[in-house]
Amino acid sequence: MTGHYIRFDSIGKAVLLPFEVPTPKAGEVLLENEYTVVSAGTERANLVQLPNTGTAESGFPFTPGYSGAGRVIAVGEGVTTLKIGDRAIINWGGHRSHTIKKAAATLRIDDESIDLFDAAFAPIVSFPLLGVRKLRLEIGESVMIAGQGILGVFALQFALLSGAIPVLVADLDADRRELALKLGASAALSPAEDGFVDRVKALTDGQGPNAVVEVTGSALALQQALEYIAWEGRISLLGCTRISDVPIDFYKYVHRRGVSLIGAHTMTRAKVESSPGHWTELDDYRAFLKLLAAGKIQTRPIVSSVCSPEKAAEVYGALADCPNPPLGIVFDWKQIR
Repeated sequence: MTGHYIRFDSIGKAVLLPFEVPTPKAGEVLLENEYTVVSAGTERANLVQLPNTGTAESGFPFTPGYSGAGRVIAVGEGVTTLKIGDRAIINWGGHRSHTIKKAAATLRIDDESIDLFDAAFAPIVSFPLLGVRKLRLEIGESVMIAGQGILGVFALQFALLSGAIPVLVADLDADRRELALKLGASAALSPAEDGFVDRVKALTDGQGPNAVVEVTGSALALQQALEYIAWEGRISLLGCTRISDVPIDFYKYVHRRGVSLIGAHTMTRAKVESSPGHWTELDDYRAFLKLLAAGKIQTRPIVSSVCSPEKAAEVYGALADCPNPPLGIVFDWKQIR
Protein backbone atom coordinates (compact mmCIF):
# COMPACT_ATOMS: atom_id res chain seq x y z
CA MET A 1 0.00 0.00 0.00
CA THR A 2 1.24 3.46 -0.92
CA GLY A 3 0.82 6.44 1.37
CA HIS A 4 1.89 10.07 1.13
CA TYR A 5 3.68 12.56 3.36
CA ILE A 6 4.68 16.22 3.27
CA ARG A 7 8.38 17.05 3.44
CA PHE A 8 10.52 20.14 3.17
CA ASP A 9 13.05 19.06 0.53
CA SER A 10 16.77 19.84 0.36
CA ILE A 11 16.11 23.48 -0.59
CA GLY A 12 13.24 23.98 1.85
CA LYS A 13 10.35 23.57 -0.58
CA ALA A 14 7.28 21.65 0.61
CA VAL A 15 6.57 18.58 -1.52
CA LEU A 16 4.09 15.70 -1.26
CA LEU A 17 5.93 12.41 -1.60
CA PRO A 18 4.79 8.77 -1.79
CA PHE A 19 6.02 6.06 0.57
CA GLU A 20 5.39 2.39 1.11
CA VAL A 21 3.15 2.00 4.16
CA PRO A 22 4.89 -0.29 6.67
CA THR A 23 3.40 -3.17 8.63
CA PRO A 24 3.15 -2.72 12.41
CA LYS A 25 5.51 -4.79 14.53
CA ALA A 26 4.77 -6.32 17.93
CA GLY A 27 3.23 -3.74 20.24
CA GLU A 28 2.58 -1.29 17.39
CA VAL A 29 -0.45 -0.06 15.47
CA LEU A 30 -0.81 1.37 11.98
CA LEU A 31 -2.90 4.55 11.98
CA GLU A 32 -4.51 6.25 9.00
CA ASN A 33 -4.82 10.01 9.38
CA GLU A 34 -8.04 11.76 8.50
CA TYR A 35 -6.81 15.21 9.49
CA THR A 36 -3.56 16.87 10.52
CA VAL A 37 -3.33 20.45 11.81
CA VAL A 38 -0.55 22.86 10.88
CA SER A 39 1.24 24.40 13.85
CA ALA A 40 1.89 27.54 11.85
CA GLY A 41 4.42 29.26 14.11
CA THR A 42 6.60 26.21 14.68
CA GLU A 43 6.40 24.93 11.12
CA ARG A 44 7.14 28.35 9.64
CA ALA A 45 10.12 28.72 12.00
CA ASN A 46 11.54 25.45 10.67
CA LEU A 47 10.72 26.36 7.08
CA VAL A 48 12.69 29.63 7.25
CA GLN A 49 15.35 28.12 9.56
CA LEU A 50 15.02 30.46 12.51
CA PRO A 51 17.53 29.91 15.33
CA ASN A 52 16.73 27.15 17.84
CA THR A 53 14.82 25.01 15.34
CA GLY A 54 15.41 21.52 14.00
CA THR A 55 16.27 22.80 10.53
CA ALA A 56 18.71 25.40 11.90
CA GLU A 57 20.55 22.62 13.72
CA SER A 58 20.28 19.77 11.20
CA GLY A 59 19.26 21.42 7.92
CA PHE A 60 16.91 20.07 5.27
CA PRO A 61 15.16 17.83 4.38
CA PHE A 62 12.66 18.03 7.24
CA THR A 63 9.23 16.50 7.91
CA PRO A 64 6.81 18.97 9.55
CA GLY A 65 3.69 18.29 11.58
CA TYR A 66 2.79 16.60 14.85
CA SER A 67 -0.97 16.96 15.43
CA GLY A 68 -3.62 14.72 13.91
CA ALA A 69 -6.38 12.16 14.35
CA GLY A 70 -7.54 9.11 12.46
CA ARG A 71 -8.23 5.40 12.70
CA VAL A 72 -6.41 2.16 13.45
CA ILE A 73 -6.16 0.07 10.28
CA ALA A 74 -3.75 -2.67 11.45
CA VAL A 75 -2.39 -3.96 14.77
CA GLY A 76 0.83 -5.75 15.59
CA GLU A 77 1.29 -8.89 17.62
CA GLY A 78 0.31 -8.64 21.26
CA VAL A 79 -1.77 -5.46 20.95
CA THR A 80 -4.92 -5.74 23.06
CA THR A 81 -5.70 -2.10 23.91
CA LEU A 82 -6.60 -1.10 20.36
CA LYS A 83 -8.38 -2.81 17.47
CA ILE A 84 -8.94 -2.13 13.79
CA GLY A 85 -11.47 0.65 13.35
CA ASP A 86 -10.72 2.43 16.63
CA ARG A 87 -10.42 6.20 16.38
CA ALA A 88 -7.31 7.71 17.92
CA ILE A 89 -5.17 10.81 18.45
CA ILE A 90 -2.11 10.67 16.17
CA ASN A 91 0.69 12.64 17.79
CA TRP A 92 4.22 13.34 16.54
CA GLY A 93 3.50 11.53 13.30
CA GLY A 94 4.14 14.32 10.80
CA HIS A 95 1.83 15.40 8.03
CA ARG A 96 1.36 11.97 6.51
CA SER A 97 -1.44 9.65 5.49
CA HIS A 98 -0.23 6.73 7.65
CA THR A 99 1.77 6.52 10.86
CA ILE A 100 3.19 3.66 12.95
CA LYS A 101 2.87 4.22 16.70
CA LYS A 102 3.40 2.24 19.88
CA ALA A 103 -0.01 1.06 21.03
CA ALA A 104 0.80 1.96 24.65
CA ALA A 105 1.42 5.59 23.64
CA THR A 106 -1.73 5.93 21.50
CA LEU A 107 -4.92 7.41 22.95
CA ARG A 108 -8.19 5.92 21.73
CA ILE A 109 -11.15 8.29 21.28
CA ASP A 110 -14.09 6.53 22.90
CA ASP A 111 -16.71 9.29 22.78
CA GLU A 112 -18.49 8.99 19.42
CA SER A 113 -19.84 12.53 19.77
CA ILE A 114 -16.32 13.90 19.17
CA ASP A 115 -15.54 14.63 15.53
CA LEU A 116 -12.06 13.60 14.36
CA PHE A 117 -11.68 17.06 12.85
CA ASP A 118 -11.78 18.63 16.32
CA ALA A 119 -9.80 15.82 17.95
CA ALA A 120 -6.93 16.41 15.51
CA PHE A 121 -6.09 19.59 17.46
CA ALA A 122 -5.28 17.63 20.65
CA PRO A 123 -1.44 17.63 20.45
CA ILE A 124 -1.38 21.35 19.59
CA VAL A 125 -3.90 22.13 22.33
CA SER A 126 -1.81 20.27 24.92
CA PHE A 127 0.87 23.00 24.71
CA PRO A 128 -1.28 25.97 25.84
CA LEU A 129 -2.98 23.68 28.35
CA LEU A 130 0.45 23.00 29.84
CA GLY A 131 1.32 26.71 29.73
CA VAL A 132 -1.82 27.67 31.64
CA ARG A 133 -1.52 24.78 34.13
CA LYS A 134 1.99 25.87 35.09
CA LEU A 135 0.65 29.27 36.21
CA ARG A 136 -1.45 27.55 38.94
CA LEU A 137 -4.23 30.09 38.40
CA GLU A 138 -6.70 30.80 41.17
CA ILE A 139 -10.29 31.96 40.63
CA GLY A 140 -10.36 35.74 40.37
CA GLU A 141 -6.75 36.28 39.31
CA SER A 142 -6.11 38.54 36.33
CA VAL A 143 -4.35 37.15 33.26
CA MET A 144 -2.84 38.44 30.04
CA ILE A 145 -2.41 36.18 27.01
CA ALA A 146 0.34 37.83 24.95
CA GLY A 147 -0.21 36.62 21.38
CA GLN A 148 -3.29 35.23 19.68
CA GLY A 149 -1.85 32.72 17.29
CA ILE A 150 -3.26 29.20 17.45
CA LEU A 151 -1.68 28.48 20.85
CA GLY A 152 -2.76 31.82 22.27
CA VAL A 153 -6.39 31.34 21.26
CA PHE A 154 -6.52 28.07 23.19
CA ALA A 155 -4.62 29.59 26.12
CA LEU A 156 -7.33 32.25 26.29
CA GLN A 157 -10.04 29.61 26.51
CA PHE A 158 -8.19 27.65 29.22
CA ALA A 159 -7.57 30.78 31.28
CA LEU A 160 -11.29 31.54 31.15
CA LEU A 161 -12.11 27.98 32.19
CA SER A 162 -9.68 28.36 35.11
CA GLY A 163 -11.75 31.21 36.56
CA ALA A 164 -9.36 34.05 35.74
CA ILE A 165 -10.90 37.52 35.48
CA PRO A 166 -10.22 39.76 33.72
CA VAL A 167 -8.57 37.83 30.91
CA LEU A 168 -6.83 40.24 28.56
CA VAL A 169 -5.18 39.47 25.23
CA ALA A 170 -2.64 41.32 23.13
CA ASP A 171 -1.98 40.89 19.42
CA LEU A 172 -0.95 43.14 16.54
CA ASP A 173 -3.64 41.67 14.25
CA ALA A 174 -7.11 43.27 14.48
CA ASP A 175 -8.90 40.12 13.26
CA ARG A 176 -7.26 38.04 15.98
CA ARG A 177 -8.26 40.59 18.59
CA GLU A 178 -11.84 40.49 17.34
CA LEU A 179 -11.90 36.68 17.55
CA ALA A 180 -10.53 36.80 21.11
CA LEU A 181 -13.39 39.09 22.15
CA LYS A 182 -15.92 36.69 20.61
CA LEU A 183 -14.36 33.85 22.60
CA GLY A 184 -14.74 35.75 25.87
CA ALA A 185 -11.67 37.95 26.37
CA SER A 186 -12.35 40.91 28.68
CA ALA A 187 -10.33 43.22 26.44
CA ALA A 188 -8.12 42.85 23.37
CA LEU A 189 -5.23 45.28 22.91
CA SER A 190 -2.56 46.01 20.34
CA PRO A 191 0.92 45.96 21.89
CA ALA A 192 1.89 48.69 19.38
CA GLU A 193 -0.66 51.22 20.64
CA ASP A 194 0.49 54.27 22.59
CA GLY A 195 0.32 53.75 26.34
CA PHE A 196 -0.11 49.97 25.99
CA VAL A 197 1.62 49.10 29.29
CA ASP A 198 -0.32 51.76 31.19
CA ARG A 199 -3.61 50.53 29.71
CA VAL A 200 -2.91 46.94 30.76
CA LYS A 201 -2.30 48.14 34.31
CA ALA A 202 -5.47 50.26 34.25
CA LEU A 203 -7.54 47.23 33.24
CA THR A 204 -6.14 45.27 36.18
CA ASP A 205 -6.84 47.70 39.04
CA GLY A 206 -3.54 49.49 38.48
CA GLN A 207 -1.52 46.48 39.59
CA GLY A 208 -0.92 44.63 36.33
CA PRO A 209 -2.02 41.05 35.65
CA ASN A 210 -1.18 38.39 38.21
CA ALA A 211 -0.14 36.02 35.45
CA VAL A 212 0.89 36.16 31.79
CA VAL A 213 1.05 33.50 29.12
CA GLU A 214 3.75 34.74 26.72
CA VAL A 215 3.06 32.94 23.47
CA THR A 216 4.48 35.27 20.81
CA GLY A 217 8.02 34.00 21.13
CA SER A 218 9.15 37.63 20.83
CA ALA A 219 11.75 38.96 23.24
CA LEU A 220 10.15 42.41 22.88
CA ALA A 221 6.78 40.99 24.01
CA LEU A 222 8.50 39.42 27.01
CA GLN A 223 10.06 42.79 27.88
CA GLN A 224 6.60 44.39 27.73
CA ALA A 225 5.18 41.62 29.94
CA LEU A 226 7.88 42.31 32.52
CA GLU A 227 6.90 45.98 32.49
CA TYR A 228 3.17 45.39 33.12
CA ILE A 229 3.18 42.21 35.24
CA ALA A 230 2.02 42.57 38.85
CA TRP A 231 4.47 42.45 41.76
CA GLU A 232 5.42 38.78 42.31
CA GLY A 233 3.55 37.85 39.14
CA ARG A 234 4.15 34.72 37.07
CA ILE A 235 4.99 34.54 33.39
CA SER A 236 4.57 31.26 31.55
CA LEU A 237 7.00 31.11 28.61
CA LEU A 238 4.87 29.14 26.16
CA GLY A 239 6.08 30.76 22.94
CA CYS A 240 9.53 29.74 21.72
CA THR A 241 11.73 32.84 21.98
CA ARG A 242 14.11 31.78 19.23
CA ILE A 243 15.87 35.14 18.87
CA SER A 244 17.06 36.99 22.01
CA ASP A 245 17.27 40.39 20.35
CA VAL A 246 16.08 42.57 23.25
CA PRO A 247 18.23 43.20 26.35
CA ILE A 248 16.31 42.61 29.59
CA ASP A 249 17.21 44.19 32.92
CA PHE A 250 16.67 41.09 35.06
CA TYR A 251 17.43 42.88 38.33
CA LYS A 252 14.87 45.62 37.71
CA TYR A 253 12.07 43.53 36.22
CA VAL A 254 12.53 40.02 37.64
CA HIS A 255 14.74 39.79 40.72
CA ARG A 256 13.69 42.97 42.53
CA ARG A 257 9.97 42.49 41.87
CA GLY A 258 9.87 38.76 42.69
CA VAL A 259 8.59 37.79 39.26
CA SER A 260 8.62 34.11 38.29
CA LEU A 261 9.59 33.11 34.74
CA ILE A 262 8.26 29.60 34.08
CA GLY A 263 9.48 27.50 31.17
CA ALA A 264 6.50 25.78 29.57
CA HIS A 265 8.05 23.73 26.78
CA THR A 266 6.36 20.37 26.24
CA MET A 267 9.63 18.62 27.11
CA THR A 268 9.11 19.77 30.72
CA ARG A 269 5.92 17.79 31.23
CA ALA A 270 5.49 14.69 33.38
CA LYS A 271 6.30 11.46 31.54
CA VAL A 272 4.48 8.80 33.56
CA GLU A 273 2.10 10.18 36.18
CA SER A 274 0.23 13.47 36.40
CA SER A 275 0.33 15.75 39.42
CA PRO A 276 -1.13 19.23 40.07
CA GLY A 277 0.18 21.63 37.45
CA HIS A 278 2.28 18.88 35.89
CA TRP A 279 0.18 16.59 33.69
CA THR A 280 1.29 13.98 31.17
CA GLU A 281 0.73 14.49 27.48
CA LEU A 282 -1.93 11.79 27.23
CA ASP A 283 -3.79 13.09 30.29
CA ASP A 284 -3.92 16.54 28.70
CA TYR A 285 -5.36 14.93 25.55
CA ARG A 286 -8.01 13.27 27.70
CA ALA A 287 -8.86 16.57 29.35
CA PHE A 288 -9.18 18.28 25.96
CA LEU A 289 -11.48 15.55 24.64
CA LYS A 290 -13.74 15.84 27.70
CA LEU A 291 -13.94 19.60 27.24
CA LEU A 292 -14.76 19.12 23.55
CA ALA A 293 -17.54 16.67 24.34
CA ALA A 294 -18.97 19.06 26.93
CA GLY A 295 -18.89 21.99 24.51
CA LYS A 296 -16.52 23.98 26.72
CA ILE A 297 -13.69 24.42 24.21
CA GLN A 298 -13.93 25.54 20.58
CA THR A 299 -11.77 24.70 17.57
CA ARG A 300 -13.95 25.70 14.60
CA PRO A 301 -13.62 29.50 15.02
CA ILE A 302 -9.85 29.05 14.81
CA VAL A 303 -9.86 27.29 11.43
CA SER A 304 -8.64 29.45 8.57
CA SER A 305 -8.65 26.82 5.83
CA VAL A 306 -9.12 23.11 5.15
CA CYS A 307 -7.22 21.82 2.14
CA SER A 308 -5.83 18.76 0.43
CA PRO A 309 -2.22 17.81 1.22
CA GLU A 310 -1.69 18.26 -2.52
CA LYS A 311 -1.77 22.00 -1.76
CA ALA A 312 1.22 21.75 0.58
CA ALA A 313 3.58 23.79 -1.63
CA GLU A 314 1.01 26.59 -1.81
CA VAL A 315 0.28 26.48 1.94
CA TYR A 316 3.93 26.60 3.02
CA GLY A 317 4.88 29.11 0.35
CA ALA A 318 2.30 31.47 1.86
CA LEU A 319 3.58 30.72 5.39
CA ALA A 320 7.15 31.52 4.42
CA ASP A 321 6.09 34.93 3.13
CA CYS A 322 3.91 35.74 6.15
CA PRO A 323 5.54 36.50 9.53
CA ASN A 324 2.03 36.67 11.07
CA PRO A 325 0.59 33.37 9.76
CA PRO A 326 -3.08 32.36 9.68
CA LEU A 327 -4.47 30.34 12.56
CA GLY A 328 -5.85 26.85 12.00
CA ILE A 329 -4.77 25.28 8.69
CA VAL A 330 -6.01 21.70 8.43
CA PHE A 331 -4.92 19.08 5.91
CA ASP A 332 -7.74 16.70 4.95
CA TRP A 333 -6.08 13.41 4.04
CA LYS A 334 -9.34 11.89 2.80
CA GLN A 335 -9.03 14.13 -0.24
CA ILE A 336 -6.15 12.09 -1.68
CA ARG A 337 -7.49 8.60 -0.97
